[in-house]
Amino acid sequence: MSRAKIAVLDFGSQYAHLIAKRFRMLGYYSEILLPSAPLESFKDVKGIVFSGGPSSVYEDNAPEFNSAILDLDVPVLGLCYGHYIVQLGYNGTVGKAQTGEFGFARLNLNPAVSSPLFKGIQGEQQVWMSHQDGVLKLGEGFEQVGSTKDCPFAATQNLAKKRFSLQFHCEVKDTPCGNQIFQNFADICGMEKNWDQDTVLEHIISSIQQQAGSRKVLLFLSGGVDSTVAFTLLNKALGQERVLGLHIDNGFMRKNESARIAEQYHTAGFKNFIVEDASESFLKAVEGLTDPQKKRMAVGENFITVRNKVVEKQHLNEDEWLLAQGTLYPDIIESGGTKNSNVIKTHHNRVAGIQNLIEKGLIIEPLKDLYKDEVRKIGKKLGLSDELVMRHPFPGPGLSINVLCSDGRPSAKDNEEYELACKEIAGAQLPLFSSDTVKEQYALPVRSVGVQGDFRTYRFPAVLSFTQLKDGFYSYPQNWSETERTSSAITNGSTYINRTLLRLYQRPGVQLAVQEGYCTKARLDQLREVDNIVLTELHRTGWYEKIFQHLTIDLPWASAADRASFVLRPVVSEDVMTARFAWLPQDVLNRIVQQIAELPFVDALYYDATNKPPATFGWE
Repeated sequence: MSRAKIAVLDFGSQYAHLIAKRFRMLGYYSEILLPSAPLESFKDVKGIVFSGGPSSVYEDNAPEFNSAILDLDVPVLGLCYGHYIVQLGYNGTVGKAQTGEFGFARLNLNPAVSSPLFKGIQGEQQVWMSHQDGVLKLGEGFEQVGSTKDCPFAATQNLAKKRFSLQFHCEVKDTPCGNQIFQNFADICGMEKNWDQDTVLEHIISSIQQQAGSRKVLLFLSGGVDSTVAFTLLNKALGQERVLGLHIDNGFMRKNESARIAEQYHTAGFKNFIVEDASESFLKAVEGLTDPQKKRMAVGENFITVRNKVVEKQHLNEDEWLLAQGTLYPDIIESGGTKNSNVIKTHHNRVAGIQNLIEKGLIIEPLKDLYKDEVRKIGKKLGLSDELVMRHPFPGPGLSINVLCSDGRPSAKDNEEYELACKEIAGAQLPLFSSDTVKEQYALPVRSVGVQGDFRTYRFPAVLSFTQLKDGFYSYPQNWSETERTSSAITNGSTYINRTLLRLYQRPGVQLAVQEGYCTKARLDQLREVDNIVLTELHRTGWYEKIFQHLTIDLPWASAADRASFVLRPVVSEDVMTARFAWLPQDVLNRIVQQIAELPFVDALYYDATNKPPATFGWE
């Protein structure tokens, strides 16, 4: 069926599909196209948005672009990398910016220029930046609409040709005026509202029925929001007699989690699910592994192995069954699932075994084009309880990816880059704190994954240490906004650092070092105890509902191999693509720290005060 649309050209940005989602949330149908798409692909297109991307426009591996698209008589909006493509298309100049920007910036609109793209928007706005290149000279016919402290051409336009380009990402929630910009662009395009939640639900149901045909569906059922909503959709589309939910206790669950999940599903009226205890096989699969990617792949492949054993044990005819997953779009794009995107981390639902099944048409993923907030809305529309729909995300690999592993023997490269990270943080000029001063600033010799400019990074965390109190406890700033500003300053100004931590506690008298440590039941049990303390307190105080997710990270940074340090990582997000670290109240955080410090195996405790980007949610 023909439908007016806004086309989003995917240059490989993590945010490309977020752009399309924003327009759909505003009520306008949108589709993703490749930047090399032929002109006949743009039938019924009323406007085009060029996404960001991980490449530099002057690199050999830059995405292929059909420049004739700029000759189409429809409005064009370029964002970040797309900003450069628009400017280059009209003989502008792009190069390395004098100062890269990652995170928050202040956009100041040019009072001498009127722009329909900024209709109804005040002259100074918070925006979200993630770039190292910049426009050095404007394209022909363009004028400056807005700038930031470090970016003179943050917003530009050529009204005669209806061409607009922005350095910042208005598709993320951390650009509060972003939705208004998109609404204004839809108005410029002459779009009428033609998309709503009922349409989305109908589309998903019909897609399931069409893909399944007469076959039945086996679903990996983690108990998380995504798999629960996918399970409900499959039941609605096919009926419970054609759907089987398989919850695998992989040994990586939170404390008493599998039992709670089974109880919740029974309460919700689901009778078509089984629980399989496969903890021993999963622990065996990750035994001795230290590389995060290899761990994820091992977990993902073992899901297929366990699935096959269950199929055999349940006497299921494989010719009659498809496999379903609660995959979301962020899982796909972080795994490098679009043509021009880079791998940030390999998700368990995108390992080789799963990819082979996808290529054979044997996988159903009802939510693969959606984001977490959309999934929750659909779950509520389907009548699921808040207890199921608002549960914090908990991926299939569970706590295994929160246990950082090491053979205790850092490589020469690790040592060299760690020394450089130490020099960077030691020499960093930090913004002043109003209530306290930094007593120590240093780096930990433990790497974690991050994302900066759409690229995966694997760098060290900086630690800020304030006044030491009694019994190993440390003070920390009372003003979270000052901490956020300092954290951004550290990561923006560093090459070997992608996180900023606050030291909350260190057991008196211990000497910490990187220990040999793997993902074992003993370490997982320790992590479960710490994690349970945090979640219990968050539930008790009502903060569980106020944050998007909390992750507890176990570091092999300790005084002995049977001990560990832990990182608290609460985050606030809507779409997973960007996030801010949560600003927990002092009394809540203090109670958590006091309880964790009483555990005999805890040597140190830190608070991850880093936004996404530059850090990802988890550390692996």
